[in-house]
Amino acid sequence: MIELFEKTFLAGIGAVSLSQKKAEELLKEMKDQLNISEEEGRTILDKLETMAKENRSKLEKAAEDEVKKTCERLGIVTKDELTALKGRLTKLEKRLKELEK
Repeated sequence: MIELFEKTFLAGIGAVSLSQKKAEELLKEMKDQLNISEEEGRTILDKLETMAKENRSKLEKAAEDEVKKTCERLGIVTKDELTALKGRLTKLEKRLKELEK
C-alpha cells in the first residue's frame, strides 16, 4: 500500500511528463490495489496532473526570481536593461552627430 502511495506521489510530481502508457499502468494499479473505479482513478490522476503543473509553475517562478536576485547581487545586466541602454546610446549618438554639423 505504501508503495502505491509512493508511486502516486511521484506520478503527481511528474504527471505532466507521464506517458500515456505509464498513466494507464498507474491507473490499473490504483484500481487493483485500492478497489476504485476507472473513473475515480482517472479523476485522481487528473488532480495529480493539475497539481504537478501548478508546482512546476511555482518552481519556475521561484527559480526565475532567484536568478534575478543573483544577477542583481553580481551586477549582471538583464536583457531588458541592455536593450534600454542600447536605445539610449543610439539616441545619444544621433544627438552628437546633429551637434557636430
